[in-house]
Amino acid sequence: MADKIGVYFDESSLGGVLDIQRLCDGVQKKWSDCCPVVKVHPRLATTEGRALIQADIDAGLINAVCICGTSPRVDWDFYKFGQHILVDRVNLRELCVLCYEDPSKEKVAPGTTPELLFKMANDYVNMGVVKLQKSTVPDDGGIEVVNRVLVIGGGWAGMSAALDVAAVGYNVTLVEKKDVLGGAAAGMYKTIPFAFPYDAAHATGVEKKIAQVQASDKIEVFLDSEIVSIAGAPGNYELTVKVGKEERVVAIGSVVIATGWVPQDTAFLKPLGYGALKNVVTSREFEMMAKAGSIVRKSDGAKPTKVMFLLGFGDKLAPFEVQEEAARAAALAAAEIKEADDTPKTNFVKQDTYKHLTYSAELTSLTALKQANYVREFIPGGVAMVVYEHMMVPGMNELYYKAAQNDPSVMMTKGVISEVRDGGDGDIVVVLEDTLLGAKVEIEVDMLVLPTAMVPTTALDPILKLKYRQGPAMPDLELFSGYADSNYICFPYETRRTGIYAAGTVRQPMTMATAEVDAAGAALKAIQCLESANRGMAVHPRSGDLSFPKFNLVRCTQCKRCTEECPFGALDEDEKGNPMPNISRCRRCGTCMGACPERVIYFDNYNVDQIGSMIKQVEVPDDMEVGGPRMLILACENDAYPALDMAALRGKKWSPYVRIIPVRCLGSVNTIWIADAMSKGTDGCLLLGCKYGDDYQCHFVKGSDLCNRRMANIGETLGKLGIETERVQQMQVAIDEYDKVPGMIDEFVDTITKLGPNPFKGY
Repeated sequence: MADKIGVYFDESSLGGVLDIQRLCDGVQKKWSDCCPVVKVHPRLATTEGRALIQADIDAGLINAVCICGTSPRVDWDFYKFGQHILVDRVNLRELCVLCYEDPSKEKVAPGTTPELLFKMANDYVNMGVVKLQKSTVPDDGGIEVVNRVLVIGGGWAGMSAALDVAAVGYNVTLVEKKDVLGGAAAGMYKTIPFAFPYDAAHATGVEKKIAQVQASDKIEVFLDSEIVSIAGAPGNYELTVKVGKEERVVAIGSVVIATGWVPQDTAFLKPLGYGALKNVVTSREFEMMAKAGSIVRKSDGAKPTKVMFLLGFGDKLAPFEVQEEAARAAALAAAEIKEADDTPKTNFVKQDTYKHLTYSAELTSLTALKQANYVREFIPGGVAMVVYEHMMVPGMNELYYKAAQNDPSVMMTKGVISEVRDGGDGDIVVVLEDTLLGAKVEIEVDMLVLPTAMVPTTALDPILKLKYRQGPAMPDLELFSGYADSNYICFPYETRRTGIYAAGTVRQPMTMATAEVDAAGAALKAIQCLESANRGMAVHPRSGDLSFPKFNLVRCTQCKRCTEECPFGALDEDEKGNPMPNISRCRRCGTCMGACPERVIYFDNYNVDQIGSMIKQVEVPDDMEVGGPRMLILACENDAYPALDMAALRGKKWSPYVRIIPVRCLGSVNTIWIADAMSKGTDGCLLLGCKYGDDYQCHFVKGSDLCNRRMANIGETLGKLGIETERVQQMQVAIDEYDKVPGMIDEFVDTITKLGPNPFKGY
């Protein structure tokens, strides 16, 4: 516990607006027993300012540092004084000086601090001191890690990841279920261009990559192999793999899953003539023809001179989907999948239940352009027709699209399929609507090529076979997606299982060029995991955090809320039902702490008592008419807090009656904090966090959503206290919505003001 705190005010960041000496006097008077050093420096974020603090540390005067000035998001790496010195920042610039809006609109004499502004600053300083008082230096939770990365999948992405890991000097175990390396890339004739001028397809280069993997002394390759199980935690996994008929046990530290995709069941394409008309083929079948060296019709072996590549389905698939709805429902029931269940599927849906996939990608458009050029290459005088509802060619691929557009043998038009019928002699008649000319047209072609829908392998099989309480697989994004769930905006390679990273088309549809870059990202995250676990640090998103949850099991009631609500499977249970933490799986969000009704879970530097004590430092006037209301904002440090910072820096203002306390995640908010705030007379509490729902942006995936679910419990608590439920609200904000935050705060303040004073005010 910090008992010798040095409080330092940065004069330059406060712009001469605050009466700093008065704040210093307040600290010395109230905290004389724990703050032996209180100083002001003209510019603290300088070599001289840092030396001032370091001198006090070296002299043994202080063991914790409280910086009062700019946001903790500014100069965060400057104020580091060693692992054993606690440092906290009091944001007096962004959350006090810059955002201050005097409700009286009266002018204040130059050099005078408005009383409301001083009260804001004084509350924040007191909260900063007590926060350090209730903190201790986190223990060293470092573990001995196994410096070996498991790569599952020997395709393009898997081999790229293995080579990237090996290039850094780490050992790799690569597991491939087939008896050869190469994956889907080995069956491709050419790939979409990787490099300038981006106007022509070229050989994949997969043979060269296979040779590099086989030649590396850092990469151990298991072919004809299957994962039996993965047990343990990041840094110390135990892999059991079946190689041929033999089972082997290998110690690994982290995992890259790059098992790719499988084609969707072609029964889905029946409404488009597939199966009934011999010369209707998939793009995958067309690619295989090119790889074999000859493009011919199935019906008569002749070369097709007119080939259509169809990208626009419209509502043609609807009848088939309605027809199969009963089968889909039956499959769901058989698989025992619950829509609201956060745990991964234990029984995986068979592939034939996948119908019209809910996602689309540029890969479909680029593949059609690539294969249209195959027609010209293999069939002199042949014509390729690309009919699209949406043509997606982002980035440099626009050059590839223009090259196809300028090719006289490639015709492109917008259109949506209306009908596909037999044209006789193996020909196919395609009826199109919504064309560029607006007319309904009929085109007779020799061959019709339909896109191959890509289903990630993880949608059909657990792959990882994890020995986790939460199940053998990773949670996926939605019921019929199968792609690993994580924060796609901020952490694209990560999954909800710490230490396991996804790369390539098992993560999302992508080109080979993108998959290569993707593999590098996943490989680096796998290495970062090893380096962080070795030092007891969180990998993400609180990278470098040394804290981890601790449990006072004497008071634990074995309610299992913490184990069930952890989004990352970091908690197991012992034979008595007590939570058992896996430190290296933990992402330090505090969701378990927020879930615990007995408040037995805590972090050394973030705990229920700490935030509760900070709330108690807010001075709440007894009379709302005289001193104004007081409202508390618990702001998520990932999106809401940065948005508040940016709003203030851009001149946005909000009510001086609110006090903002950053929290790691709204999932960590314990209902006792709300009860404490309300019982001391606080007029309202706003929970400001990341977006949740289908468009979730929570860094900890489920934090904001869990907080929303707990609002019912909060309402029940308020009801017992006889307080209106409207006094506590949750609002969503994205990190780039800084311009909306002041309005949200003002709206909340207006609502609370109309409700009148908290009934507990004055007690």
